[in-house]
Amino acid sequence: MENNFSIYNTLTRTKQLFKPLHEGKVGMYVCGPTVYGDGHLGHARPAITFDVLFRYLRHLGYKVRYVRNITDVGHLEHDADDGEDKIAKKARLEQLEPMEVVQHYLTRYHKAMEALNVLPPSIEPHASGHIIEQIEYIKKILESGYAYISDGSVYFDVPKFNRDHPYGKLSGRNVDELLSNTRELDGQDQKHHPADFALWKKAAPEHIMHWPSPWSEGFPGWHLECSTMGEKYLGESFDIHGGGMDLMFPHHECEIAQSVAHNGHDTVRYWMHNNMITINGKKMGKSLGNFITLDEFFKGTHPLLEQPYSPMTIRFFILQAHYRGTVDFSNEALKASEKALGRMLEGYRRLQELTPSESSTIDVSDIRRKCYEAMDDDMNTPMVIANLFDALRLVNQVKDGHATATQADIDELKTVFDTFLVDILGVRTEMAGDSAEALKPFEGAVELLLDVRAKAKASKDWATSDLIRDRLAALGFTVKDTKDGAEWSLS
Repeated sequence: MENNFSIYNTLTRTKQLFKPLHEGKVGMYVCGPTVYGDGHLGHARPAITFDVLFRYLRHLGYKVRYVRNITDVGHLEHDADDGEDKIAKKARLEQLEPMEVVQHYLTRYHKAMEALNVLPPSIEPHASGHIIEQIEYIKKILESGYAYISDGSVYFDVPKFNRDHPYGKLSGRNVDELLSNTRELDGQDQKHHPADFALWKKAAPEHIMHWPSPWSEGFPGWHLECSTMGEKYLGESFDIHGGGMDLMFPHHECEIAQSVAHNGHDTVRYWMHNNMITINGKKMGKSLGNFITLDEFFKGTHPLLEQPYSPMTIRFFILQAHYRGTVDFSNEALKASEKALGRMLEGYRRLQELTPSESSTIDVSDIRRKCYEAMDDDMNTPMVIANLFDALRLVNQVKDGHATATQADIDELKTVFDTFLVDILGVRTEMAGDSAEALKPFEGAVELLLDVRAKAKASKDWATSDLIRDRLAALGFTVKDTKDGAEWSLS
């Protein structure tokens, strides 16, 4: 299958032409959420980024198996090997079973993803559902000599591994640097080296999530689940592994080491990382307590929010930046995205109403090519959006009577928007239900005012005509004069 799709491979730090391992098929694994709280804007970014990748690969004709895991055990508070399990802690505080916590927040996560028009993955495996596979995975790493047992826990031997294979090649770190920068952690006296990480942790008596193993009653290390489930569902080698840039170290670095120790070779061919959402220049995240949940965005209930923002506004906001660039949250930026999305959707609506002419005074022949070039250039969604806005200018010229378009040109424009805006970028073009309902009470009144304005214009009463237009604008209604009469929309 021929394609010109290039992606930035974090491992090689270069853009590379994407060539799947198996002709016509793509295996893709993306790190999903740890479900101990509501999803926030930082969770939306990887979900939307890799949703667009999933959509584009399928559009190019590939059969894609997309695996996105759910972490429901083993993710300790400090992302190292100390502290309490994040889900177990939440369960203890709320006096619930851990899986009640998981189910509650996973249901809410799925609801938020559906609102954002994020397609469900092909497989969504849970870490807790693959304990047996993880135990077997550890056994093979022990057999390879790159792990050791210490007081019922099993640790990966980073210095020993590094003597045979480069540890840190994804993030560019080295073991000596890790040794000098690693602080003392609870329980690190069990480790041979501060950079070693847990494959299996012996559970303390008060730990409520634990399973039997050959080494102790305990639980798997956080990094292990992705190596195990990635191989189970995608094989010893697969095409793409994605996630947030904050997971590059230690999580993904440890995954690489585990997989090489287990199989004797790298598992992933292309590593892709989206950049962070920041708030006042700092990463937005649960651990920093500076996050705004998606539900708060949709309802406008967080103190930092000046208004609610629809799921499609959030999606458009994220897609207006390249996935490898940082995005800083602000009400101003979100309002600008809301306005831009409104223009895009209004233009899409006007496109459906164009009347064809016998000849064209516009040229639409290059738009599709430019959109494909942008997507092929490491998913440059901002450039796709810019090309669509260029196309909307042509739509508006035709709709306003300043240009003409043949049926073939109108069909081409519709195909481009349906392909790139709807199918690939995943933007819903119908007006959000709440907004549509909100407009209904105004429809008759606005239409009446526009009838009065049309009569004023016909009698050359420009003062009354302008007054009606300006008053409507002050109330949030945009009035546009076309060759077929005045149109209005909510700004």
